Amino acid sequence: MTGLLEVEDLHVWFDLQDGGELHAVQGVSLSVEPGERLGLVGESGCGKTTTALAVMGLLPPSASVAGRVLLDGEDILAGGESTIRPHRWVDVAIVFQGAMNALNPVRTVASQIVEALELHGRARGAQARAEAGELLESVGIPAGRGERFPHELSGGMRQRAAIAMALSCRPRILIADEPTTALDVMVQAQILELLDALCRDFGLALLLVTHDLPVVAQLCDQGTVMYAGEIVERGSVDDLFHAPRHPYSRLLFAATPDLDGEGDEVASIPGAPPRLDRPLAGCPFRPRCDSAFSPCASLRPRLQTVGDRHAAACHLNGVPAEAAR
Repeated sequence: MTGLLEVEDLHVWFDLQDGGELHAVQGVSLSVEPGERLGLVGESGCGKTTTALAVMGLLPPSASVAGRVLLDGEDILAGGESTIRPHRWVDVAIVFQGAMNALNPVRTVASQIVEALELHGRARGAQARAEAGELLESVGIPAGRGERFPHELSGGMRQRAAIAMALSCRPRILIADEPTTALDVMVQAQILELLDALCRDFGLALLLVTHDLPVVAQLCDQGTVMYAGEIVERGSVDDLFHAPRHPYSRLLFAATPDLDGEGDEVASIPGAPPRLDRPLAGCPFRPRCDSAFSPCASLRPRLQTVGDRHAAACHLNGVPAEAAR
């Protein structure tokens, strides 16, 4: 697997107050090529946001990380903050979930963009302020509104401002973590159109973290499905939507409303994801799966190729299984 950004065998553990630990991300590997758009999908709590924050080196002190995050072949997590900081915002930037929480409430929007420009030596003083205005204009916000505080802007405008700040140092990779959460349908559409246009205009590679499958279909070339901290399927968007090879992917799509109103009745997925502070035996999805059979109880399925750039971790595909870890 080669790409502009490569994540190899990423694991994340969180220390718990009772002395135990929660294994939130378990052996995730993915690759984003220049200009590619990759969707990372799954239910809440499956490890998507934790994976994104680990790539950015932004997890709290209670987290322990193993694995490699390669940018142009360099492991940017190898030396901790000293090796990730030169690349954060410059090569890889993130639009956080919930712009109101991501923006500083006591500073104007423009001043926060200026801070990013000055901190990374991209511009200073009047030039930085001018560039901040241009960035706001590029995402559809009049430059003058940059002198307002976050609470004085609508939810859609705040999200646009967060995108402008993420673009301030002209990164090559943009991570968008649930960028349309809590926005109304019309504003969601506008934000998605904006991301699409910015990716085209700036040649950005995009890692889109979402639970919204129609968004993946609209914006992405490739998709990766996560469940219980693991990747259970990955492939082209067309393969994932029309020929899913993991029961979780199939049920996830069946639980998504058909916007045309012509599809089958929406059905929820029974049960809930497993707790990740306990060892898992066999396939993590087995208790909720409508296709489980005897090997699923004791053998952990491996992610195996099932087609051109399509892989799935399911015993139904007839691939060898490894003993439960």
